[in-house]
Amino acid sequence: MELPKFLLGDNTDYQEAIFVIHTDYPRFIINLVDDEIEWLESLERKDEEQLAIEVATLIEEASAFYDREMKRYED
Repeated sequence: MELPKFLLGDNTDYQEAIFVIHTDYPRFIINLVDDEIEWLESLERKDEEQLAIEVATLIEEASAFYDREMKRYED
């Protein structure tokens, strides 16, 4: 099965949360309300600076994915 890069997650126990799941390496779940990230696997720490850039990019992509999905629901 091929999974999309991002998925929306919902849980009524966390009604204020906006969860986006990243399914590619490095897999993680981010709560867009507070940018808290739960990593689902260990990260290889070859280059801390490069990793920080990649994580920032993934957070931006997750936010853009959420915005796109919400726009599609409105249309």
